Amino acid sequence: MICEIVLATSNRHKVKEIESILKDLSIEIVPMTSFASYPIIIEDGKTLEENASKKAREVAIFFRKWAIADDSGIEVDYLNGNPGVHSARYAGEKCSSYENNNKLLEALKNVPQEKRTAKFKTVIAISNPKGKTLLLDGEIFGTIRSCAGTNGFGYDNIFYIPEYERTLAELSFEIKNSISHRSKALQKAKKVIKKLISFSGK
Repeated sequence: MICEIVLATSNRHKVKEIESILKDLSIEIVPMTSFASYPIIIEDGKTLEENASKKAREVAIFFRKWAIADDSGIEVDYLNGNPGVHSARYAGEKCSSYENNNKLLEALKNVPQEKRTAKFKTVIAISNPKGKTLLLDGEIFGTIRSCAGTNGFGYDNIFYIPEYERTLAELSFEIKNSISHRSKALQKAKKVIKKLISFSGK
């Protein structure tokens, strides 16, 4: 029976978003950092799918509990889909979001706005205690612009949403969680988890 799901992340921003979007599920959602010990996972996959799967599977097996993980990346058309799976480490290992943003803006410095199209993609992995894993994804499309906004994290303040005429970092927490790539993936995950809860209760 599913009574709790461990979040396979140490990113407090992701924890906040995931907990908020999944808050209406009839389970306890527990960040792995709440435990005295947890696995340190090397994200060495070549795709978002590989990284998300690895995180969810290793955490699920370690705790012998259901686990959920995500991996997200920003894909810029002009840069042939980069930084993609390397988004979190675009400016180097242990780099800051500020450094990542600056590197991306520098790479697009002489590129006209109409050619700065991009998408944000999230892959959610759900794993059972034996490591069997299911993948779901979500995407949002926009363009890359100069930094604006103080909400959000990562590339949010340079990812501009034309429909809202705002970057993700200029949107409220509630609006972002209703339209974002992570939200779209998690809404799919929510349906799966509800089915699992219903099945396990029979």
